[in-house]
Amino acid sequence: MGRLAVILGSSAAGPGGGEVAAAAQRHDAVVLQRHGDSPREATAGEGYVLPHRIDHAANLCSLAEAGCDRVLAICSVGSLDPELAVGSFVCPHDFIALQVALTVFDDVRGHATAGFDPGWRTEVLAAWQTSRAGTLRDGGIYWQTNGPRFETPAEIALIASHADVVGMTLASECVIAAELGLPYAAICVVDNLANGIAAEPLTPTEVEGHRERNAARLAAALDAALPGLSR
Repeated sequence: MGRLAVILGSSAAGPGGGEVAAAAQRHDAVVLQRHGDSPREATAGEGYVLPHRIDHAANLCSLAEAGCDRVLAICSVGSLDPELAVGSFVCPHDFIALQVALTVFDDVRGHATAGFDPGWRTEVLAAWQTSRAGTLRDGGIYWQTNGPRFETPAEIALIASHADVVGMTLASECVIAAELGLPYAAICVVDNLANGIAAEPLTPTEVEGHRERNAARLAAALDAALPGLSR
């Protein structure tokens, strides 16, 4: 039996992020930080990898080489619905990534359908529920933008009519995972209301503050749910 891989993102960056990684490692998961070092620790141009520059193929190939046979991705997202509050956890069932052109293939195998692995996603939801890890919304559509900038209010108004959360990495990662034969499911952590959803304009400082506060809850939830997923 292969090992579980847990990919961490911006929700696990900065103070409290070590807590999240430790929670996954306690349950024998292989932990990968998709962005590299914390942006707080990285100096200009070093360490932290911006979303549009992440080498998803290299990341996922390294997990396959480490003996992993399934991936649980933790993704920081913005909510497109004011009722889906900061601190919410969402297990999306589909995504939109119209501008993403990414594949490990250079032949017709690149013409593949993409999406979350339904069996593995069901396991994640069941483990979360039986472990009482907290409320996890079953279903939602993730819209991936190119980044690294935040979206404009006009862009968010368009996106919000078709999706529930917005981010910059999940769809690319999911596509590559499927091509490498790695079942993939995700837990999205709402770290902010998307720009234009709240009354005030979104700022990086606001997002970072929410991420820090969400890290402890995320670590506790993983500690509860991962025993049922580590096999």
